[in-house]
Amino acid sequence: MTTTRTVVRGGLVITAADEMHADVLIEGGRIAALAAHDSDVAAGWSADTVIDATNKYVIPGGVDGHTHMEMPFGGTTASDTFETGTRAAAWGGTTTIVDFAIQSVGGSLRSGLDAWHAKADAQCAIDYGFHMIVSDVTDNTLKEMDVLVEEGVTSFKMFMAYPGVFYSDDGKILRAMQRAAANGGLTMMHAENGIAIDVLVQQALAAGRTDPRYHGEVRHALLEAEATHRAIQLARVAGAPLYIVHVSAQQAVAELTAARDLGLNVFGETCPQYLFLSTDNLAEPGFEGAKYVCSTPLRPREHQAALWQGLRTNDLQVVSTDHCPFCFAGQKDMGVGDFSKIPNGMPGVENRMDLLHQGVVDGHISRRRWIEIACATPARMFGLYPRKGTIAPGADADVVIYDPHAEQVMSAETHHMNVDYSAYEGRRTTGRVETVLSRGVPVIDNRTYVGRAGHGQYTPRGICQYLI
Repeated sequence: MTTTRTVVRGGLVITAADEMHADVLIEGGRIAALAAHDSDVAAGWSADTVIDATNKYVIPGGVDGHTHMEMPFGGTTASDTFETGTRAAAWGGTTTIVDFAIQSVGGSLRSGLDAWHAKADAQCAIDYGFHMIVSDVTDNTLKEMDVLVEEGVTSFKMFMAYPGVFYSDDGKILRAMQRAAANGGLTMMHAENGIAIDVLVQQALAAGRTDPRYHGEVRHALLEAEATHRAIQLARVAGAPLYIVHVSAQQAVAELTAARDLGLNVFGETCPQYLFLSTDNLAEPGFEGAKYVCSTPLRPREHQAALWQGLRTNDLQVVSTDHCPFCFAGQKDMGVGDFSKIPNGMPGVENRMDLLHQGVVDGHISRRRWIEIACATPARMFGLYPRKGTIAPGADADVVIYDPHAEQVMSAETHHMNVDYSAYEGRRTTGRVETVLSRGVPVIDNRTYVGRAGHGQYTPRGICQYLI
């Protein structure tokens, strides 16, 4: 078998560490070398395929560390399959996702993981890994955590929210964190005080406050901050690293900042919806606000500045999507007359890289920081670096040719996610994916999908590489 060689010529290569005018040589699915455009080295490269990246960026494929394909929730299932969701991810410049396998209460971690492998196997257009949602902490569960870490499932998500579904009390959380401290696993936490929220939900419904906007009001920012604080203290007691998912409130950012100022291994992720949308969307007339129901909820617009600042100061390290789409017709409308029955989740896997580039255009973050929070740090955080998240010799050739000048209008009519609305309908952004390679193989070629289900490989992960 002959090894194919591809050269990407003329682009500005951007990684978390560098920006350089360099050509990139790809051989056998890996990055083989980088060399200055005008160098004799680059001039001497022969290739089967040459990609012209003149006036374009050459960036690592995005790593989305938080997606929920085909996730059952609230009596329905997320509308993107692993096939449709990974195809849409590729269209948006993401070449690796880490999805969540779910342990059922009373079931084993293994059976949950097996079920998710069955959903994803031979379906994905891009590479993928799994986190494990721990819903039921028992002696057997704790033993299984050790086995999963050995197998490359090295992060465990727990919930302080959703009593009766995913909720774990503080004692169960502490036991799981202690186990993670011993086996090298990373605890991921959905930090909201679900017990208190349930009280506020029942009070709101009893008072006739049933519209989607009340979803945001009952899930109070202080209850996110309180749970974040509590999770941090439990992690300190256990001596375990902690990763808070989908941080939305400035008070929660303050808790993370305080912990990091103490030198603790505490990390935070936010999502594009919290950077670009707000409670104004939840309050849209009629039932339109249901499109924006997710948890943690969208916050008043003034929280956005704190999130952008956290990304600049590295008190927030990662932007993932929490992609969990439900169609407006037939799924979101299950909650007409009762906001608590609206399936929680929003589409976004296709929009993340472009929205964050808009953050560069708007002056919120630098180009290198864009790549850091969307590619390099998630790869480090979840044990995929330097195979993923960078353009360097030896890395997988997950490469995106990105046109920083192209303008687009986000719309459900043109996106590739399997959902009947866009959370960013009509939004104009600057910057667009042109070509995407996954391990050197074209998935998007000059704005045409040329990928296939089954190209994407399951990728076992190492332990967190981001610890202080």
